[in-house]
Amino acid sequence: MSTEHPTSAHKAQGVGARVRRKEDARHLHGKGNFVADMSMPGLSEVAFLRSPLAHARIVGASIPDDIRVAVVLRGDMADSLDIVAESTLPTYQLSAQPPLASGKVRFVGEPMAMAFAPTRALAEDIVEQIQIDLDDLPVYANATTAEAATGTFVHDDWTSNLFMTLHADRDFDTWAAKADRVVKRTVDLSRQCMVPMEGKAVLAYWDFQADQLVVVSATQVPHMIRTILAECLKLPQDQVRVISPDVGGAFGYKCVLQQEELCIAWLAKTHKRPFRFIEDRREHLIAGANSREHSYDMTAYVDKRGKLLALDAVITIDGGAYSVWPFTAGLEPGQAIGNLPGPYDFRGYRCVTKCVATNKPGFVPYRGVARTGVCFAIELTMDAIAREVGREPWEVRKENLVPADAMPYVNVTNKHLDSGDYGASLAKAMEMLQFDQLRERQKAGEADGRLLGIGIATYTEQSAHGTSVFAAWGTPLIPGFDSATVRITPDGGLEMRVGVHSHGQGMETTFAQIAHEILGVDIARTKLIHGDTGQTPFSTGTYASRSMVMSGGAVSVACKKLAPRVLAIGAHLLGADLSAVSLADGRVVGPDGKSVSIGDVANAWYLRPHLLPADVDTGGLEVTAGYKPKVDTGAFTYATHAAVVAVDTDTGDVEILDYVVVEDCGTMINPMVVEGQTYGGIAQGIGTALYEETPYDENGQPLASTLADYVLPGAVEVPTIRMHHFETKSPHTEFGAKGMGEGGAIAPPAVIFNAVNDALRVIGAAEVTRTPLSPRRLLQAIEDGPGPDPLVITLPIRQTVNVA
Repeated sequence: MSTEHPTSAHKAQGVGARVRRKEDARHLHGKGNFVADMSMPGLSEVAFLRSPLAHARIVGASIPDDIRVAVVLRGDMADSLDIVAESTLPTYQLSAQPPLASGKVRFVGEPMAMAFAPTRALAEDIVEQIQIDLDDLPVYANATTAEAATGTFVHDDWTSNLFMTLHADRDFDTWAAKADRVVKRTVDLSRQCMVPMEGKAVLAYWDFQADQLVVVSATQVPHMIRTILAECLKLPQDQVRVISPDVGGAFGYKCVLQQEELCIAWLAKTHKRPFRFIEDRREHLIAGANSREHSYDMTAYVDKRGKLLALDAVITIDGGAYSVWPFTAGLEPGQAIGNLPGPYDFRGYRCVTKCVATNKPGFVPYRGVARTGVCFAIELTMDAIAREVGREPWEVRKENLVPADAMPYVNVTNKHLDSGDYGASLAKAMEMLQFDQLRERQKAGEADGRLLGIGIATYTEQSAHGTSVFAAWGTPLIPGFDSATVRITPDGGLEMRVGVHSHGQGMETTFAQIAHEILGVDIARTKLIHGDTGQTPFSTGTYASRSMVMSGGAVSVACKKLAPRVLAIGAHLLGADLSAVSLADGRVVGPDGKSVSIGDVANAWYLRPHLLPADVDTGGLEVTAGYKPKVDTGAFTYATHAAVVAVDTDTGDVEILDYVVVEDCGTMINPMVVEGQTYGGIAQGIGTALYEETPYDENGQPLASTLADYVLPGAVEVPTIRMHHFETKSPHTEFGAKGMGEGGAIAPPAVIFNAVNDALRVIGAAEVTRTPLSPRRLLQAIEDGPGPDPLVITLPIRQTVNVA
């Protein structure tokens, strides 16, 4: 059963404690160490010449002789391979992404040449003198035109513009035939950028002492970047070291090999001196990888009460020009086709998912990956079903959610939902909103004439999915065991080394809490070493809400293996039987209450070996352990989000009046970190719902190149968020923890759109089904009406709506 509060919350530092993040102190005091902070003798800054056209042949280049030595074209990089992300998925077409454009350009902003100089300004001056001659080719600015192409394609050796097509069919015809009603909806998500505070950032140099290429990159996945850089640059891996320092946000943007990373690494390898590139905001908005652009054609087959019997879906994903390494263009369609059923219990399923190549930047995983889209699609469909059968949306959801007594539950797409009580989260959210009172208030109307709306969404977040899942997706690099090294230092401190890397998750704190739970070492005496392939065990890195489960699990296992060694030495120092001693608060405690500290144990091992027992474990006070969950299909976090909005039908403004979250990520290692991650994700989800869009014209030109055009939510757009926790432990992980880093970003678009549509139905307006919900789109929906109106509401101020 779920519990509402952490059972270990009384512990000052261990699992369940609200410990302030250790890493915040250095950032708040301006002592962080980011790529842009670094300085080296002889450092050259790099600027890129980027394509002004979306699709064109490169027919020539003109470079003045006096700058030629500082300019690099693709032809100068003959000893570097293109970036190729292979996949074993059926129908997959391979794309080769050159570090600098070769033969032709495929999106506006693609790097065609690079220049280096002592300063970025001087490098940009050199770039302005480079002339690249381009001949226009047909531009595919959206998935529809790209899919219809029959002649010229984004990639010349392809037979169509489809990266791939995936199919799923499980008992669809059998269950669809039982339906009483059919409900159809088409929903769309617009293209977005990730917009972390720090964009791409990479510095590379040659370490002559180690005879190594050192690449300092703001990446989430240092070990994976080392692997592919060594491959592309034809170096043995022991000649490549990747260091990831402090990273100013990533959200998936920095978990793939970027062209610029390869370019800067090549410069350092070739010239044996340091080079750096720092992405500016305009480059990010134009040429940075994009995400979210999905379209869903949904057909739900239901009974008279709204019970979902079968679902038929066609999903089209605009994947941009290139398949990124290592996740490939198959990640989004694979996630979408597998996660579309969400938390719902039905048995008939048919889905076709297409990923289409267009003349835009390549698709990169963004917080939530495809799950924001599938939640948006299935949750808008659930509300549509409720309207069709004349029931409240929460009632229809309750009837369709996987029941708690069915857990563990294998759903229609073979997802192993390990634990939870989805219905309880829904009920708690309705209680927190005081739903019945809101309905009465809605019927009475608002004093200012705005329309009140209530929205709900329940979702699952597949976290820490591993070997079997990625193998099925056919990616070129598949996660296995994560490892951690734990070592007690001679003075009784603790060092932990892990292969994942933090870009805001609070790992320096939460991993210390795990170690404290087992060994009792004060977290002020623990140090996390991560982000450096030269000092840490291999891991595929930080993505897919995996770090706490995978590397946190490895820390736990390593500490558990280390504890008996500490106890054995401690027992000998106390003159006690091993069976009579225990670890408590960083001390080995004997039967008579006498104790020795872990520092005393360490002192004996390192400095006074004559005090050690004759049968001491020769492994000493250092352990490396590998870990992955017992079932690697993922630990499923879930939550219900619900919101109340006020809609101004004159201006198209949407105000979020209340927002509640009932979440369950299993055992919370640090509830404060869980809440912070959720708040941040919700802010991003609000951006997806109401503000963020990267539009393109018919020529493939991006229309949002500054933050004046690309709108982000600010402090006044994010409401006070009320949160409640359940803790249903996963049966497959250490401490029962589940990943939750992406969850906050998954539900808000569905919640907010359902709330707005709930408000609009009372005036007979059409539904809004495309993100973002801009005032223009909302007013158009009002103008387009009519829609069904099951409620009769008296509006005290405005009785009609006028749209200019």
